[in-house]
Amino acid sequence: VRVAAFQLSVDDAEQPRDRIERVVERVSALAGEADLIVLPELWTIGAFNTHLLMSFAEATDGPFARQMAELARTTGAWLQAGSFPELHDGGVSNTALLFDPEGELRTSYRKIHLFGFDEGEATAVVPGDRVVTAETPLGPTGLSTCYDLRFPELYRIQCATGATTFLIPSGWPAARAEHWRLLCRARAVENQAFVVGCNAVGTHAGVTMCGYSVIVDAKGEVLAEADAEGEQVITAELDPEAVLQWRGDFPVLANRRLG
Repeated sequence: VRVAAFQLSVDDAEQPRDRIERVVERVSALAGEADLIVLPELWTIGAFNTHLLMSFAEATDGPFARQMAELARTTGAWLQAGSFPELHDGGVSNTALLFDPEGELRTSYRKIHLFGFDEGEATAVVPGDRVVTAETPLGPTGLSTCYDLRFPELYRIQCATGATTFLIPSGWPAARAEHWRLLCRARAVENQAFVVGCNAVGTHAGVTMCGYSVIVDAKGEVLAEADAEGEQVITAELDPEAVLQWRGDFPVLANRRLG
């Protein structure tokens, strides 16, 4: 399965609607080049631009979702469309969308762990309460978003319910770049699963993103990694059978005694 992570620039110098148009054009060019494409967290507005959440919030059947559905059909690939501000009866959530190559919304995930320590996202966003996995060409695939990466129990739950791949769109800041790089590999190693972490670059709300989008195999080997700066598409060939083979050869998960 050919996987692509699009590390795109999310910078306040570019208007969100211009960015959407540019990204659609760039991702469309990946048609035939990837079986699954992943975008970053809240890439339309910038993960730290919480003041823009209400202005760009839409339902999961709104214009943004319809545009992403069409993009999936155009590329003929599975599309993890990053996340967007989802407007619902309870408020606004930071919601990831996963489309199949026919443009059908297979599942959505509302970010559970909210960053900010009683500021920013932590006060402006309604947290999710559901752990989400979906069947993709990579097998059972867990969805999570950015700050979730710091909470290993989420990935253990996904692993325990069969997940062999984790897709993680992110808006991770440069100030903690090494945490991002370490934790992406840690989640892969401890769960014997593929990790596709798609981060942003650029600066918004005064916060600079760290880049380093990454694809990691189930043994923790980095198969592809983007630079700290600059827009970039990284790709790797992932064999779902390789995860099952490694879990069979080194059955550490069978030795769990807690949980």
